[in-house]
Amino acid sequence: MLPTAADAISRDGKALILAYDHGLEHGPVDFDPNPDTADPERVFELATHDAVTAIAVQKGLAEAYYPDYEDAASLLLKMNGTSNLWMGEPNTPVNCSPEYAASLGADAVGFTLYGGSNNEIGMAEEFRDIHEGARDHDMGVVMWAYPRGQGVRNETDDRTIAYAARIAHELGADIAKVKYPGSPDAMSETVRMAGRTDVVMSGGSKTNDESFLRTVESAMNAGASGLAVGRNVFQRDDPVAILDALELVVFEGASTEEALAETDAGA
Repeated sequence: MLPTAADAISRDGKALILAYDHGLEHGPVDFDPNPDTADPERVFELATHDAVTAIAVQKGLAEAYYPDYEDAASLLLKMNGTSNLWMGEPNTPVNCSPEYAASLGADAVGFTLYGGSNNEIGMAEEFRDIHEGARDHDMGVVMWAYPRGQGVRNETDDRTIAYAARIAHELGADIAKVKYPGSPDAMSETVRMAGRTDVVMSGGSKTNDESFLRTVESAMNAGASGLAVGRNVFQRDDPVAILDALELVVFEGASTEEALAETDAGA
């Protein structure tokens, strides 16, 4: 990793990445709780919120919508991804090149690596090419560090998640996106294993406002640099309210109680 490579998608060393690759990865079901968000423009509008440091999308959405928002949002272009219709050993095709990402105005690129999959070696080699290509264009690199596959007994085990963060660090990622490992102590260990690679928590499936904010607060107190969140924002009836609360927790160090009291979240 490079010390300043992620500056364009972070603020004061912290990041709140609005992830919106769900249409490819999960399918239309993720838009059912808030049908308006099937329209990418609604989520690009959310990406202009002061709390959001970057929006993560696949190249098709970047091509179609980012030109309208390039002055108000930073782009994290997701380089690989596959549909939920795929039922084989975890793998994902490379859908974009660093050169093309740069041509779209990307500030950083993202790549999923499934450590423990039978396809890990090939994915690591693809990550190498993307990482080095991104450096040629002064772009940051974010790894979706997800241990998954036949070599993984329990992908939510805290030591496995810490290992995933270490893989991201060893391979040169500026930011590692990992699942929350279950406790502040486990998150602290994950951050320690990541060295100088920043660690952001995956938002995961939608939970209620208070539960979600408490998990984010716990992760931040344990040394995380922020989060990459999708469903826990855009599936809500009032996405702006939860972004207001997240801004307080992530960037101002507020407690969950303070964030709920000062915003419309949880109302």
